[in-house]
Amino acid sequence: MENYKHILVCIDLSDESKKVFARAQALAQSNQAKLSLLHVIEPLSFAYGGDIPIDLTDVQEQLQQQAQKHLESFTQESNLTSSDCHIIVGQPVAEAHRLAKEYGADLIVVGSHGRHGLALLLGSTANGILHGAGCDVMAVRVPN
Repeated sequence: MENYKHILVCIDLSDESKKVFARAQALAQSNQAKLSLLHVIEPLSFAYGGDIPIDLTDVQEQLQQQAQKHLESFTQESNLTSSDCHIIVGQPVAEAHRLAKEYGADLIVVGSHGRHGLALLLGSTANGILHGAGCDVMAVRVPN
């Protein structure tokens, strides 16, 4: 079995993300692999309040700024540089697959809640990443 060369870790910036990141970081160190970090913000576009459309552009920008601040805490606690960390606006599953392919990642690490039954997993981000990935996927169990 070959060692992993490039690990992409997908995080949602919650407290549980630290556990996912720590597991990915340990794997990267033991495999002497490059580590990239990804956080995806889903687009807000427009909301409608009655007959008046509301532009959510400012809210989207605030979400991105807040995500950047949280992501910086991960880079300070590791050897990652800002070029190893990515914040993308889009659909989490599609962006994880796209970035993994673009960077030649051979492992994607993602957090997963330990719910029971396959039906509870269907539709989840972790499950979507697992079923469409062109490389190995590791799901790190995080508390519910």
